[in-house]
Amino acid sequence: MSARALLFGFVLALAVAADAGGGAASALTLPPAGAASCGGCHAPQGVNTAVPSLDGRAAGDIVKLMQDFRSGTQPSTVMDRIAKGFSDAEIEAIAAWYARQK
Repeated sequence: MSARALLFGFVLALAVAADAGGGAASALTLPPAGAASCGGCHAPQGVNTAVPSLDGRAAGDIVKLMQDFRSGTQPSTVMDRIAKGFSDAEIEAIAAWYARQK
């Protein structure tokens, strides 16, 4: 297991533990590793750009698109290369986080 995967698992475990504690500032409100890079092109909802917002999109839709970009079945300019940089677990965590953003 890579150091990146171990770190991701550790951060996710801390987030789940913090959420279970019922604290007001849950770690689950923080974006997972890698999600910050998405915001460089995908603006928040309500901001009009050529690149669609990811906020509030169904997690399954985001995961499917990322898998399609990675496999080359979804045409893109740069997303195919970006998608190849994420593991399945990272894609799922990022998709789940964006699905919760409203």
